[in-house]
Amino acid sequence: MPKNGRLVRIFSALEVANICGVVNQTAINWIRNGHLKAFTTPGGQYRIYAKDLAAFLDKRGMSASGEVLQVIIENANWGVLLVAATQSLNDSLKDELGSRFPDYRIIQAFDWFETGRKMVEEKPGFILLDEGLPGVSISRFIQTIREDPVFGKPYIFLLVNGESSYEADLLLTLPPDFTKIEAILRDTEKQNDIAVNA
Repeated sequence: MPKNGRLVRIFSALEVANICGVVNQTAINWIRNGHLKAFTTPGGQYRIYAKDLAAFLDKRGMSASGEVLQVIIENANWGVLLVAATQSLNDSLKDELGSRFPDYRIIQAFDWFETGRKMVEEKPGFILLDEGLPGVSISRFIQTIREDPVFGKPYIFLLVNGESSYEADLLLTLPPDFTKIEAILRDTEKQNDIAVNA
């Protein structure tokens, strides 16, 4: 499992241009026009984080090079964000997932403000969301997470009390079937191992 503390891969404008099959000036224009997020070095050179390059490529339907994909996979956040209506449900989910997945970071949120903050800061690979959390449209939340590449397209498990029309990746009734969650997390691990070693 990838851990925090590793070096962050940064690309130059020229490297981005080579990855995208364009000239250096085109990559610089993307940056200057606000299409590609970048920062400048003290010497005035543009630098782009791998996650920002990946978001740029994804948003435009461009395929990432093997190097970019490998960096993204190596930097994948093997975290699960738990968002539940009650602290007792959140804590019981955390205990169960923590025992099954000791290498995963289990992140808890108890309201929508905290959920948004943790989504931006942590960029979890998986979200386990309770439809009973009041205050925000769950449909809109799921749509936003899916449409904005900055969140990394996490897998969304939705805990429902019965029939539901929400379009999450997997609907689970309470109490959740942890064997289904485990199967999906293990399958995702295998897919990423294949991609890294390909």
